[in-house]
Amino acid sequence: MTHPTGRRDDERAGQSAVPEDGRHLTDDEHLVREAERIAVAVGRMFPGLCEVVLHDLRRPDSAIRVIENNLSGRQVGDSATELGLRRIADPDYPGVIQNYSNRFPDGRPAKSTSIGIKNAEGRYIAALCLNLDVSTLSPLALTLANLVATEVEHQGEALETLRDRTGRELRSAIDSFAAQRSSTPRGLNRDQKRELVRQLHREGFFETRSSAQIIADQLGVSRATVYNYTK
Repeated sequence: MTHPTGRRDDERAGQSAVPEDGRHLTDDEHLVREAERIAVAVGRMFPGLCEVVLHDLRRPDSAIRVIENNLSGRQVGDSATELGLRRIADPDYPGVIQNYSNRFPDGRPAKSTSIGIKNAEGRYIAALCLNLDVSTLSPLALTLANLVATEVEHQGEALETLRDRTGRELRSAIDSFAAQRSSTPRGLNRDQKRELVRQLHREGFFETRSSAQIIADQLGVSRATVYNYTK
């Protein structure tokens, strides 16, 4: 039927799904297209490693708009995931869900992040999802862990110090040891001097040729006595 306005009923019905102000739909589409560019760019940064999917939540039955580095076997036009449906149903659903455990259809473990995109009205219109294939990184992580691992037998024990021990450091260590016992280096008794010399030996102060003489001078004993204290 044709009305005085010149519009037929079916034309009027066809426009019922479009907001009276078509600008909002155009704005939404602009946001989705910008997100599409981001999805492609991020995906191309991590080829074969991170799947990047853009979901158009305005069309949940055919939500996948872009899929870069396809690791899940999904296709453009596939439906929204559970997270997408929750965002459609609840505008207050968290906008970012980050680093959650996930799994690809073939069983490979993944680490995922989902980012919801809202329009100016506060309604979710899209979601950008990143799915990192951690199965390719696990062997590398194990290799690195083995590379930096140390023997349990010597954990917490300083077997050596990879630097030159200077005379200043040596004198400071001797003075500190004596001060902790309310004494001067020469005022230490024989057992304390033996304890000090053995500690200095463990800490690598005997690596330089002049160390024994410096210790002897500080403690008021001979070099021979210093070496005897190390035994």
